[in-house]
Amino acid sequence: MNNREIKDALFGQVARMTKAVASPKRLELIELLSQAPKSVERLAREADISPKLASAHLKELRGARLVESQRQGKRIIYRVSSPEVPQFWVLLRTLAEDRLFELKDALRQLSLSRGEWCEEDRMSLLRKAREGEIVMLDVRPADEYEQAHLPFARSMPLAELHGRIAELPLDKTILVYCRGPYCLMSKDAVLLLEEQGYQAVLLSEGVAEWAVAASAESGCDPVLTGGEAPGRK
Repeated sequence: MNNREIKDALFGQVARMTKAVASPKRLELIELLSQAPKSVERLAREADISPKLASAHLKELRGARLVESQRQGKRIIYRVSSPEVPQFWVLLRTLAEDRLFELKDALRQLSLSRGEWCEEDRMSLLRKAREGEIVMLDVRPADEYEQAHLPFARSMPLAELHGRIAELPLDKTILVYCRGPYCLMSKDAVLLLEEQGYQAVLLSEGVAEWAVAASAESGCDPVLTGGEAPGRK
């Protein structure tokens, strides 16, 4: 091969990644798998597509080595192939938000409508959560919380929130998060809490965003992983 052919081959291999993620639903599947391993059926349900279409999208992602699968009985379980995959998703999304004015405006409107937390940096937020001044509430499904969650966060899935809301203190701010800025479970949780007389605000960042920030910011506490109790190292 001459130099031109070598360069074409190299760029062609990298382009396999961009081709694999050149679909809104595949990006959504990456976001979902960044939370925890999931079956094809669950991914299809959460992405609001058919299992057949979910399998087709997952095949493309697996071909680019972005996800991997394992059979468990009659089910096939998918997971991201490495910790860099969620980071790739966050960085790609952040670049799009920075460069695409339409996306930036849509996010600004969404932020205004759901009362996002924007008062302090991560270290101040962690200090308040550690000292009990605020309650950090994770409203994702329990298995996603067990896989990884923000420091000092309590698990209360959105589906259980109404029945368990009395467990939360009325005299403290409840800071709610879910899967990231494109996830609307936290918005629904904040509305429910406010209806019940709680002071609730939304944290747009999720586990993947926090992990990227933790790797970039010196002194930022890491994401807690499954099996660790909130507030403990």
